[in-house]
Amino acid sequence: MTISKTENGKEVTVSVEGRIDSKTAPEFEKEVKDCFESFDSMVIDLAQVNYVSSAGLRILLTAHKAMSAKEGLKVRNVCKEVMAIFNVTGFSGVLDIK
Repeated sequence: MTISKTENGKEVTVSVEGRIDSKTAPEFEKEVKDCFESFDSMVIDLAQVNYVSSAGLRILLTAHKAMSAKEGLKVRNVCKEVMAIFNVTGFSGVLDIK
């Protein structure tokens, strides 16, 4: 998994490449949590992600809760396989996904 961050004022975009599973989730969690204090809004770009496990879903929910006290979390560029996971788990009704 590869993670990159792009800052735009008080918004950060976290771009992920690869799978978000139990093996890679700790790194993803660290990178996401490192942004909570410094930024008012967060975009998580999943254009290069084709699988998100329950560990990854937990991190997305944590980010959603942390950023909802500010300007929010947006999840972008979700492929059909990951969107199916979001639909089955109900995350599609919780997260701002496009």
